[in-house]
Amino acid sequence: MPASAAELVELLSLEVIDTNLFRGRQPDTDRQRVFGGQVAAQALLAGVRTVDPVFRVHSLHSYFLLPGDTAVPIVYDVEQLRDGRSFATRRVVARQHGRPIFYLTASFQRDEEGFEHQDVMPDVAPPEEGLDFAELARSRGGAESDAFVREWAALDVRYLGNSRRGLPDDPDHPAKARLWIRVNGQLSDDPLEHLATFTYASDMTLLGATLVPHGVNISTPGLQPASLDHAVWFHHPFRADEWWLYDQHSPSASGARGLALARVFTQDGRLVATVAQEGLIRLRAT
Repeated sequence: MPASAAELVELLSLEVIDTNLFRGRQPDTDRQRVFGGQVAAQALLAGVRTVDPVFRVHSLHSYFLLPGDTAVPIVYDVEQLRDGRSFATRRVVARQHGRPIFYLTASFQRDEEGFEHQDVMPDVAPPEEGLDFAELARSRGGAESDAFVREWAALDVRYLGNSRRGLPDDPDHPAKARLWIRVNGQLSDDPLEHLATFTYASDMTLLGATLVPHGVNISTPGLQPASLDHAVWFHHPFRADEWWLYDQHSPSASGARGLALARVFTQDGRLVATVAQEGLIRLRAT
């Protein structure tokens, strides 16, 4: 997996094969399947590359169909669904071994003025007071902890707590988690680098929020976790290499699936994105 901001940007860059056809590279990894954030970010960039730059993406909706093979590149085929005066729409299919593994639909809009309001950012501790994910992993010891640190070295994550530990009691929301995240290094001023790296990181930790009330976590033996779908609404551009709060809660878990919703705030309190994901959280007998 990418070990730095520069390696993450390189991983997410695409090779142009033909008109509306792109190829994404793979990282050097021990993972058995492609990280969902990687395929989502590459697919989004493929769609962006086919749209007039006067349009900016405002939402994406996607489904994970099959586990991605980390040993071969992914091909992204973009369909131009609509090019209107105010909005444009693209559908992207990611393929490996001749089969679709992921579908994404993205909508783009020209900048325009309109009504504005937003939720107020919760009162939280600053990133410096959060628990460093890498240090948490190292404290567990063992080869798995070292592998975790290597896998996510391109991201700086500080954990503030969840509903069971570290956050104020909230009976109305029994499954909450809050983290500060940023790309671990300096990105350029290219907005696409920030868009892509944020989309990559947005697939992290969401399913963990769905597990909070149940006393298990992603690494619990017998748990089978997998992202099923992923949606992002982009409200305002922001820098992914500066701290953003991932304010997550899970309103429901049922049928071996968990739903997580998240608000994304910059440190100055601006709501810049909203994320939703449903995932498999199947607990098998051990």
